[in-house]
Amino acid sequence: MGGVKKKSLASMEKKQDSTATEQGTEEKGKKTKEKQGPQQQKRLPFLPPRATEAEMIKALTPLKAITVFSASRALGVNASIATGVLRGLEEKKAIKRQGGFSGHAIWSVA
Repeated sequence: MGGVKKKSLASMEKKQDSTATEQGTEEKGKKTKEKQGPQQQKRLPFLPPRATEAEMIKALTPLKAITVFSASRALGVNASIATGVLRGLEEKKAIKRQGGFSGHAIWSVA
């Protein structure tokens, strides 16, 4: 009939005192955090390359099939920015979507 042994009075008092002091410090810490107010997360802005549309199309023209990754290499930007640039060029009718599936589109110069 094993089980947890009953602790002595002295050890129970120590445990009770230590939890009371920990709760007291946590409450003080919470109060100071509430006084500071909500923290705002920094967002990185969308930074397209500093090239004009004509320069971007000139860089993409030699590519047989324009994908996000080939465009990112040609423009010298990361893939997320290249996706935004390609969608912007597609809206302006500078490039035309030829195919692709599941988020992996393929474009060609119009």
